[in-house]
Amino acid sequence: MPYRRLPNTDSARYKALQKALQKGKELPPFKLAFSQSTYQKIISFLPLYEKTMLRLKGAMQVQAERNLDYLPHVKKVKMYISHFIQVVNMAIQRCELPLSILEDYKLSEYGCKVPPMNSEDEICNLGRNLIEGETARIRKGLPPVTNPTIALVKVWYEKFLDAYQDQKNLQLSTCRAQKELAGIRPQADEIILHIWNEVENSFKDLPDDLKREKASEYGLIYVYRKTELPSQMVVTQQKLGIG
Repeated sequence: MPYRRLPNTDSARYKALQKALQKGKELPPFKLAFSQSTYQKIISFLPLYEKTMLRLKGAMQVQAERNLDYLPHVKKVKMYISHFIQVVNMAIQRCELPLSILEDYKLSEYGCKVPPMNSEDEICNLGRNLIEGETARIRKGLPPVTNPTIALVKVWYEKFLDAYQDQKNLQLSTCRAQKELAGIRPQADEIILHIWNEVENSFKDLPDDLKREKASEYGLIYVYRKTELPSQMVVTQQKLGIG
């Protein structure tokens, strides 16, 4: 026996509400299988739901697009930081610079190795320490590290920081949109449940097959359990995401 499956995604919820709204526009009140008060709830709520969904979609799209610009900045700053540290380490190995220079850059714990840069925080800390350490050395009249110079490292570090801050702001916008949508989702579920209950109640005196057929016109979805279906229908239902 097929059972009713309420929508469990925002897209499916929106389609269910749209279907009910369309029925409300097509049929006069006395022919409609749900009440006018429910119809008014749909009219009032659906624009808000659509607007909130679009806001989230837009925020996610902008974040994804800007991320394509952000990743090259990450790659570039990591390369310059790595090259600067490698130059320092090679100079230490040639005895051109003392091992104690690593303390200036807060690199002593890493020896003559490039520290990990697996997160933005690690990149931020490394870049800041290199810039502060090298700036302090130059002020003391010590010869600067070259190829790359700290000035060049700083250029790419600041570009990275700007792009990183932009990404954080976009992430916050996406998070806010997600919370807004999550906040009104229960209301969508409540309205859809009310619609479907009223529709089924309107057709309760019809034979089961006809009742489901009529209710399906209002967007109600009925699915069979896997044990009730031939194997081919099970595969089809799984592809549709309703099995």
